[in-house]
Amino acid sequence: MNHRWLLVFGLSIGLIGVPSALAQRTLEFVTTNLQTFADFFNPLMERFQKANPGLSLKWTDLPQNAIQQKILAGVATGNPPDAVQMNSDQILVLAQQGALLPLNELLPPETFKLYQKPSLEAFTFEGKIYGLPDYASTRIVAFNTEILRKAGLDPSNPPKTIPGVIEWAKTIKDKTGIYGFAPLISGVDFLKTFQEAGLPIFDEKRRKAVFNSPAHVALLQQYVDLRKKDYFPEDVMRRGFTAAYELYTAGKLGIIIIGPQFMPRLEKDNNAVWKVTTVAPHPVGAGQVVQASTFAYAVPKGVRDPKAAAALAAWLTDDQNQLLFSKRTETTFPTTVKAAQDPYFSSGGGDLNAQARLAAAKTMRLGRDLSVSVPNSAALNKVFKDNLEAAIFGQKSAKQALDDIVKFWNANL
Repeated sequence: MNHRWLLVFGLSIGLIGVPSALAQRTLEFVTTNLQTFADFFNPLMERFQKANPGLSLKWTDLPQNAIQQKILAGVATGNPPDAVQMNSDQILVLAQQGALLPLNELLPPETFKLYQKPSLEAFTFEGKIYGLPDYASTRIVAFNTEILRKAGLDPSNPPKTIPGVIEWAKTIKDKTGIYGFAPLISGVDFLKTFQEAGLPIFDEKRRKAVFNSPAHVALLQQYVDLRKKDYFPEDVMRRGFTAAYELYTAGKLGIIIIGPQFMPRLEKDNNAVWKVTTVAPHPVGAGQVVQASTFAYAVPKGVRDPKAAAALAAWLTDDQNQLLFSKRTETTFPTTVKAAQDPYFSSGGGDLNAQARLAAAKTMRLGRDLSVSVPNSAALNKVFKDNLEAAIFGQKSAKQALDDIVKFWNANL
């Protein structure tokens, strides 16, 4: 058997052991909604195949809502793809279902030291790592400077805390009649709001939900009061970021919490609003973390050669490939220690899109995927959403809503 293909793995990730006999000559990797970056992935495959004569790569790109079904179908038929890119919630759910292989048993310990610890933790379940982080994207704050000036606010001195953002939003609404902001608190997103504020979701052993403490209730009550006084639009509770983006793009929202990847889109959707937009890093609260959507490559159960599949996942997420991908997207960030230190993320801020990247980079070291993965997630998340909306719209008190959620969660975890 010719194992010259291991050269690329060895050069990229260090000490990878020789995989078992390779039964397949093609390895398939799957990405999530990245077809627009074919100009990155096609050369990547060419480099791999040039370094590994006799072995080829197959690239499949799927919508996010089709990924899990592809894995489950592949596991059921004994023919899953070798490495699949998903977000942390998807990976942890599949890990709980036994559909993924733990990577600790397929890769040497040295491999995991290449990645930032918070990124790895997002894909760890019961002490086992089920995904190698590929890229992350954190959030920034964007301001419509025309609306700020109408409200008498100084765009050159933006607030550095979420309470400060809220005060600006109230001023905008009071003085202009335009909504100041649209908080990202729909559905289970409020769980991220708790964490950014330094409030826990579970007890230390992660066996009980604890987000009905007086501090949790007080934080939710703040948003109940804001909605009662019409300081943020009702629609964001049902449509989340989509509603916020539509308002901001239409010039009907003063402040938006947004990913830097949306700045090029805003430039196309409404160039006039893009031209009067300025950006700032996302405020860091008591939790000393900020939400960072993180994707990783996982290895499904039933692949023909688990070690070869794991080695492929490690190569796809090595320093070089992550840095090249971030430079291509201009709005995502590496999750390996070395690549994240590249000067690209601390210099060069010409137009608004570049400024957004630099603003996001300033908090990326605190970035962590704050998605909460739980057993029976569909039922638990629905109860959370329904009770949260009941509190926001005045149908329940904040305390009663959180008490009811926690009671249901702890009975069904």
